[in-house]
Amino acid sequence: MNILVINCGSSSLKYQLINMNNEEVIAKGLAEKIGLEDSIFSHTPVGKDKVVKNGKLNDHQEALNLVMKSLVDENCGVIKSLNEIDAVGHRIVHGGEFYSSSVLIDEKVIEAIEKCVELAPLHNPANILGITACQALLPGVPMVAVFDTAFHQTMPQEAYTYALPYEYYEKYKVRKYGFHGTSHKYVSGRAAHILDKPIEELKLVSCHLGNGASLTAVKYGESVDTTMGFTPLEGLAMGTRCGNIDPSIVTFLQDKENLTARDLDTIMNKKSGVLGISGVSSDFRDIENAGEGGNERAKLALAVFIYKVKTAIGSYVAAMNGVDAIIFTAGLGENSATSRKAICEGLTYLGLAIDDDKNGMRGEEIIISTPESKVKVIVIPTDEEMAIARDTKDIIGK
Repeated sequence: MNILVINCGSSSLKYQLINMNNEEVIAKGLAEKIGLEDSIFSHTPVGKDKVVKNGKLNDHQEALNLVMKSLVDENCGVIKSLNEIDAVGHRIVHGGEFYSSSVLIDEKVIEAIEKCVELAPLHNPANILGITACQALLPGVPMVAVFDTAFHQTMPQEAYTYALPYEYYEKYKVRKYGFHGTSHKYVSGRAAHILDKPIEELKLVSCHLGNGASLTAVKYGESVDTTMGFTPLEGLAMGTRCGNIDPSIVTFLQDKENLTARDLDTIMNKKSGVLGISGVSSDFRDIENAGEGGNERAKLALAVFIYKVKTAIGSYVAAMNGVDAIIFTAGLGENSATSRKAICEGLTYLGLAIDDDKNGMRGEEIIISTPESKVKVIVIPTDEEMAIARDTKDIIGK
């Protein structure tokens, strides 16, 4: 069974074709800067050379046309015909309160995704374009929607309700939704496997730390709280996002700087976080290098980020009344030994200790805590595409 995984961003399209008989990725690629003159398309077939093409891709339909053409190409293709694609799994950012799990796509599902556009205006429209384009190119092929928000639909009311007039929830569904759910679900399941314990018996804190970052408290296999909220802006300080701040700062800066609400939204989402503090970059690698070179603002940016992660972990230990393991995943979580160590050094009150040699390993699943550590610390490379493919296979199998 071959499953095509599609992840449409506002101006990008990532894909993987996976043979689910052995869970082997047989081709993957990325279309970037869709709609711009300098679009870039890269296609990597397993066992063959990577192909890169430059030239404007007007929209997601054109990008998908190029994906399909590349998959069956005589030189760089991996299948002889599009008929060899048995199903398509689509990453959908926002499912609102409509879906708590992945679902077979039909008109009702598309309507629900459209209703959530105002909650994710940059992503859901692109997700819909990906679905309709695939339906045109692969008529009759079953397709599955896998929602970033679905895993967090198990949060209790006290965790997702904001202390605003309740009518705003009733009228507009203003509440915490959470994101990165596919990643948090995947690494939590892997953690249970590594620990050789049923996930229904474990209390886990999953730390998805990248340019976008979020933590999730996973209690007995269910998300009970997460740091991102109504939008991905809430929570930790991130690459360019400010995370939690006093809401009155918004009106204060509007008055002082004569800014519009849209101006402030851009500042908080694209000019803040570690970029805003450091003035160096939103890339943690650049900031770490600058800090090591003596840049004080870069050092401060890292210190703020680490502090936010440590305190969020502590709050989730309280939310679950304990923790068995802490998981690090995503770009920074998987690759920065220094950040992991700095975070863990603030959690020794839990009886946690890490092994410096194991913490230095990269790119593999590994327990980096010492055998004596009361709380296990695990590094797990995330694989959202595989999680989407597995959900797709399960659903069409039913």
